[in-house]
Amino acid sequence: MKKLLLPIIASLYLLLTGCASVPMASIEKDTQAKQYITESNKANIYLYRNESFGAAIAMPVSLDGMVAGKTGAQTYFLWSVEPGEHEVTSLTENTAKIKINAVEGKNHFIWQEVKMGMWTARSQLHEVSEEIGKKGVGECKLADTEIK
Repeated sequence: MKKLLLPIIASLYLLLTGCASVPMASIEKDTQAKQYITESNKANIYLYRNESFGAAIAMPVSLDGMVAGKTGAQTYFLWSVEPGEHEVTSLTENTAKIKINAVEGKNHFIWQEVKMGMWTARSQLHEVSEEIGKKGVGECKLADTEIK
């Protein structure tokens, strides 16, 4: 039994403390994104993951069915979108989805919450207020998105 317990504990330790590497945007882009300025006739969607729990797992994310990239611990994405309905999906052990009705000139914030899963991390997506969202984004660095 003790021989079996050690690998399980080591795996859990790595899951909780390791760090997934994801492509990062430049410091200049991160600084600019944290100005929270929307383009004319657009809305911003920020998706952030400000937890270190599950840091060893990079979590794939899509926007409107298009792969956007992967989040790591303390990272966020920023997408400038047309006003209207948009769907964000987090593809972990489970598939979490959220729909955002993007309003022109507004910043929308989604918190990607990390949960423990059976074999790997799970996630949930929550739309949060601007105050909570800006605080969460402020704790993170901008990840490079595949959607340009």
